[in-house]
Amino acid sequence: MIEIRNKETREVLERVAAEQLAGADLRELRLAGADLAGQDLRLTRFDNTDLSGADLRNARLDGAVLHGVRLNGADLTGASLVDARLGAEHRRDAADLHGCRMAEANLTRADLRHVRMCESDLHQACFERADMQDADLSQSDLSGARLCCSLMIGADLRRSRLQGTDLRDAHLNDANLAGSDLRGADLTSRQVDGFAVINRANLRNADLRGAHMVRVWASGTDFAGADLSEADLTHAVISGSSMRHATLTNTNLDRVELATVNLRFANVSEARNADVPSFKRDLR
Repeated sequence: MIEIRNKETREVLERVAAEQLAGADLRELRLAGADLAGQDLRLTRFDNTDLSGADLRNARLDGAVLHGVRLNGADLTGASLVDARLGAEHRRDAADLHGCRMAEANLTRADLRHVRMCESDLHQACFERADMQDADLSQSDLSGARLCCSLMIGADLRRSRLQGTDLRDAHLNDANLAGSDLRGADLTSRQVDGFAVINRANLRNADLRGAHMVRVWASGTDFAGADLSEADLTHAVISGSSMRHATLTNTNLDRVELATVNLRFANVSEARNADVPSFKRDLR
């Protein structure tokens, strides 16, 4: 028999008839504020369990099933969630991690589709090859996080912090990054001829100073009002995109086709290697 206690009051929340929690069935339980720090919870079932405010620091949740789990306000700092399943086809069935702490957590290959992770501390967490389609990460701190090869199609990243984030080979089609801080973010590739994909993404008023965007595929992307100072867009594909009112001070536009790009009132004269077609008007 294993007792799960409240992290503060030490009150027994549940008694589990098992020798270990790894692989246990903990579905539909009320474990708000539970003390599960450092526990081995690999392959454990937590479907629709209330773990809000729980202490899961350094816990091992590899392969765990967390569909519909409530983890809002929980502390998962340093936890391992490799191959964990938190996402779902519909938002109503996905996990809620609003306001959680997951700094330095490992979510490699995790299923995070439609998961709510807004206003969370995710700095230096690893999301390599994670499926984060349509996830809500708005106003979260993802600075220094590893998101290479992740699927973030349609993800909400408005006003999020992504300074120095590894986004190599990531897929951000239709993602909303309006007002986000992407200073020094790496949107290049680990492959010789590879590229990150941000087609039709919303980057209005985003801070992309010093971002690495060589070969990025950004067709139909909205960069209006964005600050791309010192960013490197060598060989980038930005056809049909808008850079209206964008700041392009020392931006490297070497071998970038600008014929179909909206450059109205952008300071193109301060960019480097920009081959601007003669018919373009209202440039600065």
